[in-house]
Amino acid sequence: MTVTLVAVIVVALFFDFTNGFHDTANSIATSVSTRAMSPRNAVAMAAILNFVGAFISFKVAATIAKGIVDPAAITLNIILAGLVGAITWNLVTWYLGLPSSSSHALIGGVMGSAIMADGWSVVQWAGLWQKVLKPSLIAPFAGLAVVFVLMTLIVWVIKRRSPAKINRVFRRGQLVSGGFVALTHGTNDAQKTMGIIALALVSAGDLNADFTRPPTWVIVCAALSMSAGTYAGGWRIIRTLGTRIAKIDPPQGFAAQTACASILWTTAHFGYPVSTTHVISGSVMGSGATRGLHAVRWGVAGNILVAWIFTIPMAGLVGGGMELITQVPGGDVIVFGLAVLISWGAFMARRWETRRLLPPEALESAPI
Repeated sequence: MTVTLVAVIVVALFFDFTNGFHDTANSIATSVSTRAMSPRNAVAMAAILNFVGAFISFKVAATIAKGIVDPAAITLNIILAGLVGAITWNLVTWYLGLPSSSSHALIGGVMGSAIMADGWSVVQWAGLWQKVLKPSLIAPFAGLAVVFVLMTLIVWVIKRRSPAKINRVFRRGQLVSGGFVALTHGTNDAQKTMGIIALALVSAGDLNADFTRPPTWVIVCAALSMSAGTYAGGWRIIRTLGTRIAKIDPPQGFAAQTACASILWTTAHFGYPVSTTHVISGSVMGSGATRGLHAVRWGVAGNILVAWIFTIPMAGLVGGGMELITQVPGGDVIVFGLAVLISWGAFMARRWETRRLLPPEALESAPI
């Protein structure tokens, strides 16, 4: 392996780590907000099932590697620059507490760097529309529709029953539904990093372009990185998804998680790299709206929508800028250094804010 290839793999695995803690909220936010599980137990369960889910299907990995940008035009520098674009946007939205799409950040970053290097023709626009944009537009509304049907059935079943007993039963049910979301999140999101590393190996001549399954070491490393990130936990986004969009009870949480996981399982089967964030956000909005439109905080939902819209172009702009830097002598080293600097700056800023907001005795147990 060349030094550049090693750097690309390291940065890709760090992106996978940021994907894990950025998207932890997808599988556990509703379980935590309804008190079905303690935060630490929920994170531990999500980390384990994220790891297991990474081994179920590899169709999404193939889509990322072959279906968005022409693989023949990809170089290691393009991949490195695109990854830094994706990491930067992930960290920005994590700091702001916005549940944006790590999937779209990755796709946008690589698209931006590839366009800067080879022009607009390098993007496979039909594949982008059919396999990314179209499913991602449909998925949140599908989540909303499915959760509405589920809640209609649940309300019919539980009417005239004790609310305390109902909540107790559905909190237990959330152990299953939350686990299902974590499993499908691993199946969907871990594949994207596998696809990027596989694309880097193809570019370096270490993997055949017609591969159907990433090498085993790539699968294991991607699964471990995402699980570690999941265990670290993205607590700001957990608060946004769990409490700020809508106040939900255990039956609504169960319905939202079941709807989300069912859609993710289906899209992974067809190789569509949809956003887990989009699907769970739509499902939470749908579950909250069953109490009436006033039950959803549409201002928060609007902020999330803005983050969705800007994710691909903003990650693409950063990726394109990083690609320009790689074209100068020693540019790949500079970009790798910038990735380290950006990541360190984001974590230090978060740590400083935690120290500012929490009393000294609470700092030892303060989450990321």
